[in-house]
Amino acid sequence: MKLSKFCSEDLITFDVKSTDKDSVLRELVDLAAKSNLVKDADELVKDIQEREELVTTGVGYGVAFPHAKTKATKGIVIAFGRSDAGIDFDAMDHRPVHLFFLIAAPEDAIGAHLNVMARLSYIMKSEENREKMMKVTSPGELLQMIDTVE
Repeated sequence: MKLSKFCSEDLITFDVKSTDKDSVLRELVDLAAKSNLVKDADELVKDIQEREELVTTGVGYGVAFPHAKTKATKGIVIAFGRSDAGIDFDAMDHRPVHLFFLIAAPEDAIGAHLNVMARLSYIMKSEENREKMMKVTSPGELLQMIDTVE
């Protein structure tokens, strides 16, 4: 699965400015809203926050996958953010999160968004891949990595 078809260079930042969970969610949604597939950024923030209240999407190892199925988008969108300092995201391992993949999917996306999340989870399971993501310097390099890493 080529994850880059759901992301683009303008949906990637290596310099997350936020310092808390709610702010980083808003920052990532604002990034995702650069996609013409996002119809309503405010609704997307609300839906992402509601999903986050169910259980944290900070899976541990410095990684979070905030996500929602929502009316706010007409296709699957991935936005990526990196925080070198790390952000308290209520992660399962109680450690700061450095790598964020926001995933927005339309409500009628049956399994595609689960495949996206599964693929990203598989990539991020590897310590080597997480270390590479912390060192990537260009959006193009990140997109190539998520498409080609084994």
